Amino acid sequence: MALSNGAIADALEELGDLYELDGAIVHRVLAYRTAARRVREATVSVSALASEGRATELPGIGATLQEKIQALQQTGTIPATAKLRAKFPPGLIEITRLPGIGAKRARLLYDELGVDSPQALREAALAQRVRDVRGLGPKFEENALKALERAEETPGGDGGGRARLLLPQALELGEALVRGLSEAAIAGAGAGSAGSGARRGARKQSAATEVVLAGSARRMADSVKDIDLIAVTTRPVALARSLAKLPEVESVQSASASGARGRLHVGVGVDLRIGKPKELGNLLQHFTGSGAHNAALREGAVREGLHVSEHGVLNDAEGKTRTYSSEEEVYGALKLAYIEPELRENRGELQAAHAQWRRHLRSSAHASRLSESGLPRLIEQSDVRGDLHMHTVASDGHATIAEMAKAAREMGYEYVAITDHSASHGFGNDVSPDELRAQIERVREVDASLEGIRVLAGSEVNILPDGSLDYEDELLAELDWVVASVHTAFGVGERAMTERVVRAIEHPLVDAIGHPTGRLIERREPYEIDLPTVFAAAAKAGTLLEINANPDRRDLSDVHAREAVRAGVKIVIDSDAHRPATLQNMRWGIATARRAWITKEDVANTRPWDELDRLRKGSAGSASSSGGKGSAV
Repeated sequence: MALSNGAIADALEELGDLYELDGAIVHRVLAYRTAARRVREATVSVSALASEGRATELPGIGATLQEKIQALQQTGTIPATAKLRAKFPPGLIEITRLPGIGAKRARLLYDELGVDSPQALREAALAQRVRDVRGLGPKFEENALKALERAEETPGGDGGGRARLLLPQALELGEALVRGLSEAAIAGAGAGSAGSGARRGARKQSAATEVVLAGSARRMADSVKDIDLIAVTTRPVALARSLAKLPEVESVQSASASGARGRLHVGVGVDLRIGKPKELGNLLQHFTGSGAHNAALREGAVREGLHVSEHGVLNDAEGKTRTYSSEEEVYGALKLAYIEPELRENRGELQAAHAQWRRHLRSSAHASRLSESGLPRLIEQSDVRGDLHMHTVASDGHATIAEMAKAAREMGYEYVAITDHSASHGFGNDVSPDELRAQIERVREVDASLEGIRVLAGSEVNILPDGSLDYEDELLAELDWVVASVHTAFGVGERAMTERVVRAIEHPLVDAIGHPTGRLIERREPYEIDLPTVFAAAAKAGTLLEINANPDRRDLSDVHAREAVRAGVKIVIDSDAHRPATLQNMRWGIATARRAWITKEDVANTRPWDELDRLRKGSAGSASSSGGKGSAV
């Protein structure tokens, strides 16, 4: 039988959980979890691939896993799963999926207290029996109760399939759907004619059909719950029906002249809205959203005697509805300057756009679309001059110093900082103090031999629970750049975490705080920390705060980054790359910054290195050129 990718992934995840409960070796457990992730993220039908014996084409899927998928298709279950289910209570699997617990702790609770369901866990925690289990304690008990509460607030959110896509995958899928629909429109037009007439018809149809990605993906949000597409065409029914033929689409529930709705193999919905070419601006503005932006837009329009929707702008005085082919015209009709998609969250952008529109109206000068006095002139990726957070084979990276530096040079950067993890990070190689000294020498050698880019010696230093750093100051002073980050002991509580980070901020040799809230989008909530206090301390000390551009992090978030800039903090946007290809992560950091209303001037690494160097606390502006911070004092 045909199974959805989500159903196959759920089955593989369950088998991995059961193996871990049963004490299987870690490599077997990881193999099933990796396979589940690959299946869930696949954009084509894994069930169809397995039926053809081609599931092994997917990374992480070998012959043994393919056989298990085939057994699941044929019988509705995997034999190994059935055997392991008989060994454990059904509720135990539910406990493994609660955040912060996992299979090892679930098995420990089962063995020590007989906890075999979420309800049994709640009863044990309320009776304060969980804290007495070896290796757990009162904090774990408190967090277990919070996890149970969150699970009740979000039914079905305990592992029943991924509900959202991170932005990179959403954009990749959305762009593939746009291409597929556009190609289908051209092919359909060509099939409707013959000879030279067919070629003319194809050109005409191509010109008359336009497909555009909209929704939260166009606003560059952290994650996306569905894919929104806008199309204008003279053949709406044919275009709507073509959605079901695309390889990324699992099923289509409805298709008509107004659009189509379906579900993708990755487990999220797709919504195609279709209109006439003259309505493109109205459709794109409305379906880009956000809902809060559009609601505020409608309220403001009503005060002007206007009614705005995806169908056009109705003027009460004229009794006419006007449609527009561009968003600029839609906003102009509402007495607003054009608002970039990333800003459309009802965070003051409408008031700023109206003020800018009024100023432009009074001025005869040809002002730019985004001016200093209204909406911000948002940062562009081309504004970035260097990347100050990346890793090599010295810690947990996958390339050498020279390989990373050359790739950065190809991106047009003027400087990079090599910032491998420090000794107590706990992942990858252990960069001892002696190894860091050797790394500094390697960086100096590459810097001297490589033309066209400055290569700086740095480190991503772990902030220990008491706020100290895990290298001595004498060694840190030899570096050109220090990023300090929290990687361990996330559950210390708000007060302790705030004091911990503030102490690192105030350290005279720390240049920036990396991924300041520790969040992993859709996977881990930020740790408890008083950010206003952190922002005030960073502004006072002159310590930069990072927007980490890894798409799993985007930390600081757009909301927090805007608050930080308002508090007087300078931002640094870094890729946190672990291989040359992930230097391209910078795109997601720029997207976050744009959503935060951030300009080029707000970001330190839009400056040449010598100018950025002078911004740093205690720097005389010559540290890197003369061999480290120690020479600058």
